[in-house]
Amino acid sequence: MTEEIMANLDDKEILELWDNRARDWDIQVGEDGDSNRILNSDPVLWSFAGNVAGLSVLDAGCGTGYLARQLCLKGASVTGIDFSPQMIEIAQFRASQNNLDIDFHLDSCTELKSLPDEQFDMIVSNYVLMDLLDLEGAIRAFNRVLKPSGVAILVFSHPCFPQGSPTTVNEDGTVFYGWASSYFERTQCNEQPWNHFTTPFIWFHRPLCDYWKAFKAAGFSVDEFEEPRITPERYHLAENDRKLFKCKTLPYSVVFKLLKVK
Repeated sequence: MTEEIMANLDDKEILELWDNRARDWDIQVGEDGDSNRILNSDPVLWSFAGNVAGLSVLDAGCGTGYLARQLCLKGASVTGIDFSPQMIEIAQFRASQNNLDIDFHLDSCTELKSLPDEQFDMIVSNYVLMDLLDLEGAIRAFNRVLKPSGVAILVFSHPCFPQGSPTTVNEDGTVFYGWASSYFERTQCNEQPWNHFTTPFIWFHRPLCDYWKAFKAAGFSVDEFEEPRITPERYHLAENDRKLFKCKTLPYSVVFKLLKVK
């Protein structure tokens, strides 16, 4: 099934949803990321990235810019792009509050029309790919703007274990994942607002193999792969025992480190 067939919303409608939740998103991620990022995936992201000082880095799908700000503070020359004007407006404001020189501007991850070829040493895309209608287009664009032997670090929600799907949790903590359709079909997923959000979430499910094939087809090799989970030195950061148990046992996301090989 092609992505055009599976989509029930067009780009304009998706953009409106993200624009409308920009301020809620800024509350969610703040300056340091939300709890999932802090406890689980950000440590892997930074481990894969290594020392970014002096590197030109693209934050692709930067949202309100918490990761772009952290990259800048670590010495990288940072460009942040997002297709939501409201997200970019907040990202620019937060950077100015911290006297950070970050080039934020409007662009789509699936095209990166405003960016020249072979400009960046590294791309980070943090919980973005599952929200894109055109996965293959985005990965080709990432490859195009990377320098030869450049690196892409891609974090996205685990497609095998969707945390927004109905689950049953027993008293012993056992979780059951239910699938309403085939895991192997590409489908648009609609989730109701949660926590402090007031707008629904639209994302696009694809099996993990489709991501892997897209990476290879665009000219990348997989250098590292991880399914983040909390490590002992971060146990004390979990807000309660239930949160700690979930971070130790539930696979929220995957992280790929890709190398541009052609």
